[in-house]
Amino acid sequence: MENKQRQLLKKYVDLVIAKWQWIALCLLIACLAGLGHYLRTPKLYQSTAVLSYEQQRISPTRMDPEQGRSRLRETLGTLQELVTSRNNLERVIIQFSLYEEARARLPIEDVIEMMRQNISISPSRQGDVFSVSFQGRDPQQVMRVTNALAALFIEENLKYRAERATETFRYTQSELAMIKRDLDEKEQVMRDYKLRYFNEMPEQRASNLARLTALHTQKQGIQESIQDLERTKVMLQEQIAMHQRLAAARTTVDSMPGGRGGASSGQTLLTDGERLQQLQRHLNSLLVRYTEKHPEVRRTQQLIEQLETQMGNEEIAGQQSGAVAGGSAASPLNVEVQRLQLQLRDIDLNIQQLRAAQARIPEEIAKYEGWIEAAPVREAEWAGLTRDYNEFRRHYDHLVAQNLQAQSAEYLERSQRGSRFTIVDPARLPAQPFKPNFVKIFFAAAIAGLALSLGTIFMLDLVDTSFKDAGEIEDYLGVPVVSAIAYLEMDTEIRKRRIRFIVSVVFFTACGALLLATMAYLWRKGLIIV
Repeated sequence: MENKQRQLLKKYVDLVIAKWQWIALCLLIACLAGLGHYLRTPKLYQSTAVLSYEQQRISPTRMDPEQGRSRLRETLGTLQELVTSRNNLERVIIQFSLYEEARARLPIEDVIEMMRQNISISPSRQGDVFSVSFQGRDPQQVMRVTNALAALFIEENLKYRAERATETFRYTQSELAMIKRDLDEKEQVMRDYKLRYFNEMPEQRASNLARLTALHTQKQGIQESIQDLERTKVMLQEQIAMHQRLAAARTTVDSMPGGRGGASSGQTLLTDGERLQQLQRHLNSLLVRYTEKHPEVRRTQQLIEQLETQMGNEEIAGQQSGAVAGGSAASPLNVEVQRLQLQLRDIDLNIQQLRAAQARIPEEIAKYEGWIEAAPVREAEWAGLTRDYNEFRRHYDHLVAQNLQAQSAEYLERSQRGSRFTIVDPARLPAQPFKPNFVKIFFAAAIAGLALSLGTIFMLDLVDTSFKDAGEIEDYLGVPVVSAIAYLEMDTEIRKRRIRFIVSVVFFTACGALLLATMAYLWRKGLIIV
């Protein structure tokens, strides 16, 4: 197998060596064709302007660098569409008289598309720098058009940012007015609801519970006060009855013969003393069972004090004259009775007022209990109202912040303090064309000629069905070759082959030298740029 491969390789090498004139001829023709193609191809010049994106130093919002770069890419894409729009490119074409031949035979849309293909915008991978390039046949024209395109970037950026800031500010203003109207309506509904059910709101529940507890305490206190007044009323009634009995007894004694003598007076005093002793014994018996704060104990003590006061007044009255004593003996008793009756009327009036207040308390208690029971319902209804309101409020606060930012951005853009493009390196006059590339064309032509010649040789060899060596005969017939007679050249054939070889070498050497001399001449003349 290796022997066959070596034989096949030797066969192709011999074939290439045998056809070297054809290979050299194809290579020479391809190089001449490449040179001619280069000379016929129009020379294109390219000029590039470098622009930098400067972020605004005074910013309503603090942007991180990544956000700034992403915004640069978005802005650059938008500005590229604006700069290469039909209106801008048509104005540049008319201003610099571009593509006059093409405009004479093609519609303006095709000419604009042709110019778009000649414009190149390439941002850098790092930083905020990008380049704008334009290619054409006239170097001066290419430089001017490139600078005009760079200026268009700056102009369109300012216009675009100003319009965007204005539109954003107007949009946020309209959205803010609309959401404010809805928010005001929502707040009015909430205000009406809260005024209507103020006492039933959840935040009033604690105060309602405290007030309900206070009402129950007040009701109990009023009941206790009424009971105290009732007991006081009973004591006053007993005192009035006692004074009335004393006054009746005194009147009976005075009406008897000798009623104002010492024996009757002593009998009256004796009766008061007995009454006082009875009250003292009753008080002692009460103190054994109760404390001094017990109502019955207090009432008995008041009766004893009043009786002692009475007895003292009667002793003073007995020392006076008979006529004066007889005329005014019953006066202290009447005054005391009148005073007690006044107190009794005051007590009755207080009891009536307390009972009236006590009658109003159940209604108040029922009202507060109703408010407390309605609190969970109001809490659920209020939660439904405030849920939407909180969303409205958050959206409103967000729009207020956006509106302030949009207003600041609009002011910055109008005062040209926002982000902007600046020309770092303006377009320069191109010294040499960048298309076509002579080296690429020449080597491409040489490779094409070499490939054409080799392909032709191998193709003809495959088409040729004659036997080239004994191995092919053995493979075809399946019979081994016993012997092979080599071809013997005659002297005349050898001389002719040498002459053809020398002529071929001279011819191809002369052609190669002439081709190199021609390329050197054209290079010196500036027609070939390497």
